[in-house]
Order: sequence, then C-alpha cells, then structure tokens
Amino acid sequence: MAKKKFDTNPLDPDFPKKVAFEPQPQVQETQTLPENGASDTNRFKEPVKTEEQTTRKFDEASYNAYQSPYNGQNIPSPYQPPHPLYAQNDRTRKVAKIGLPENILTALPYVPFHIGLIAGIIELFIVPKSEAKVRFHAAQGVAAHLAIIIISWILHSIGNITGAEFGNSIFWLVTTVMLVIFAIKAYQGKPIHIEAVDDLTNWLEDKIKPGE
Repeated sequence: MAKKKFDTNPLDPDFPKKVAFEPQPQVQETQTLPENGASDTNRFKEPVKTEEQTTRKFDEASYNAYQSPYNGQNIPSPYQPPHPLYAQNDRTRKVAKIGLPENILTALPYVPFHIGLIAGIIELFIVPKSEAKVRFHAAQGVAAHLAIIIISWILHSIGNITGAEFGNSIFWLVTTVMLVIFAIKAYQGKPIHIEAVDDLTNWLEDKIKPGE
C-alpha cells in the first residue's frame, strides 16, 4: 500500500516494540508520616490575621451607646468669653467721657468711709457701657458698701438691745481694712471678685445706665 503525503511517523518506528520488552517501574504507595516522627518535616506558620478579623465589631446597642450625648467621656465645655474683671487692658489709659486713668477709676469705688460708695454711683451714671471693667468695679464697690452698711445697722441694733457694741466696732475695723486692700489691688490692676455680692453687683450694673 502506497504511503500518503502525510502518513509519516516522526518517532522511531521500533519504539513500541522496545517499550513492550522494558520492565515497568513499580508504583509505590503514598505513606503518611506521623506528626512527631518526621524530623525533617516543617510545619507551616499560622496565617496572620487580617485587619478585618482583628477589628472589633459593635452591635447596634453598642453603637447607639456611643451616639448618646454623654457616655462618660470628657466633653469639652462651651467657650465662655472672659469676665471683664480679668480683661487685660492698659490700666493707665484714659477712660472716655471722664479723662481719668482706668486704675484710678477702678480703685475709687473701694475707698472706705462712704467715699467709694459715692464715687461708684457717679461712675455708673457716667462711664459708658463699653468700659465694662470700670463699670464692674464701680457696681461691685457700691454693692460692697451697701452690704457693709446693712450689716453694720443690724449689728448696731443688736448692740443697742444687748448693750455690747464691740461686735459692730470689730466689723467696722475689718471691713475698712478689707476695702483698703481691695482699693490697692484694683489700682494695681489685679482681679477682685466679691462672690457674696454677685447678684447685687449684676443688678446695679444692669439697672443703672449711663447718660447719653
């Protein structure tokens, strides 16, 4: 039979015969080595956990707890403007409409012997609202004098009944020294805050308005 054009075998024509007479390799069974007995077998390292696996997941209840207005965490307090008492201004500057230095006007309301009472009232009627520091000390000085007058009157009445006037004398001496100290501190520009007369101070500063 004649060979066709593509009837060719590129392999060795005797290869099938040779293979038939060669011995076949023996197939070995796969053996599983014990875990502790395989000295040359290395265990793979545990896989590293991903960020998603290590991230704590909150349920809805925990999430809502963090959304509450206060959950024990520190919440910054709202900003409050500084009190006129602590305003940092030039204490020697001239105050509008009066022409006197600021430190003198803040010290006058604390002068004892009712001088500060009169000076503070005059300042409240003259000093404009823009001079918050001067007006604060004027109102506080007036409030302090009024409180001293009321307490002195009560102690004097008690002294007339009991015949002991030393209580009123001691109170007058203590308050006089206190007013002198306040006047010196105000002149030096140091803050003064008499908490006991806060309400009366605010009322005087609000109700007594300066003239135009």
